Amino acid sequence: MTATDARSAPHRHAPPPTVAAAATRLGSVDLYRGLIMVIMLLDHTRERVHFAGMSENPTDPATTTTMLFVTRWITHLCAPGFVFLAGTSAGLLGLRGYTSPQLSRYLLTRGLVLIALEFFVVRPLVFLNVDLRMLAFLEAIWAIGLSMIALSALIFLGQRAVLVVGLIIVFGHNALDTFGVPQWLPGRALPSLFTKLYQVVHHAGFFPVDMQQTGQLPGPIVFVGYPVLPWIGVIALGYCFAHVYTWNAERRIRVLTVVGVSMIALFVALRVLNVYGNPQKWVEGATAVQTAFSFMNLQKYPPSLDFLLATLAPCMLVLALVDRKPLTSTIAQWFMTFGRVPLFFFLIQWPYVHVAGFLTALTLGQPLTGFTANLVDYAFGPTPAPWGGPLWLVYIAWMSGALLLYFPCRWYASLRARRRDIALLRYI
Repeated sequence: MTATDARSAPHRHAPPPTVAAAATRLGSVDLYRGLIMVIMLLDHTRERVHFAGMSENPTDPATTTTMLFVTRWITHLCAPGFVFLAGTSAGLLGLRGYTSPQLSRYLLTRGLVLIALEFFVVRPLVFLNVDLRMLAFLEAIWAIGLSMIALSALIFLGQRAVLVVGLIIVFGHNALDTFGVPQWLPGRALPSLFTKLYQVVHHAGFFPVDMQQTGQLPGPIVFVGYPVLPWIGVIALGYCFAHVYTWNAERRIRVLTVVGVSMIALFVALRVLNVYGNPQKWVEGATAVQTAFSFMNLQKYPPSLDFLLATLAPCMLVLALVDRKPLTSTIAQWFMTFGRVPLFFFLIQWPYVHVAGFLTALTLGQPLTGFTANLVDYAFGPTPAPWGGPLWLVYIAWMSGALLLYFPCRWYASLRARRRDIALLRYI
């Protein structure tokens, strides 16, 4: 979800040859970022086009189907990949000549821009209303922005220290699971200031902004979907990962492959042990399929260690697979176009998925009230009437959207390449 364009960045001196050579290999990063952007579109299309997509739990082993579970699970690759590669893009800027103060200022500014976008643009784009009962909807863009702000300070510690901090957070944050706080619901005691801050850091859920009870539903309300602590660890590791692109190709491919396979092996080992790495333990189901669903049903909010291992391993393996490839095919260029303008793609996909869902409901004669409903309504009721069609319709709408959205993304990528004098284009 971030697009740090190193080619437009000012620098005080020429980068060393190994770093300059790395610039020609950024196509692999753009390709993977574009791939997960397109996969993200599948998830948002499912929510608006599939029947009850806004209220169902597609990974609940007891109620899901194999195709629905897989459709949702593969989209888990997106957020970790976005955040990790946001850190990588920042690291590449540093390798290409940005001083620490320059890079810190860029990360701080971009982080603030992303947080502002989450509050004032993404929130109404997602729910098509300005109902202030839901004051803030703190999701991926907010988490990336706050993680960038944290990284803007961490980089002054040096790369090794950033690596240590990232590893400690990613591997250790699940130790905080024992300090869980009660989930707030209307009618329950109002949470303390400490509880609210803890939710922002490591516990997803709702909390009211006001400190006094004003009825069954005090408002306005904040929803923390992406507690930020684990994402700071991910962006820190992504920042250090940029150094891999100063290595020769053979070493880089070998290390990426070993790391990717090792992450999968560690994920399987931790999940089999069922002791640490994911708050929800897997259980044996009535069928082998339900057991598999339970095994792979990982916590995303916030992302558990198991979740991050399972979703970042494919990133390592795909980057190894496409490294040194010419990436000149039509499909590769198509994904790379999305990967060069990920934030722009993220913003324009919302109108498309709303239109796709609206046309689905209209065609099937279903109610349209849910399109402008607030998250408060889905969480606390009354739940809006569901709409949508079968899963195959989701895939048709998804593929159509991926084709249609390519053209504005290609235009915007070309604009950014031509008009490097417009500073704002570096932030969107």
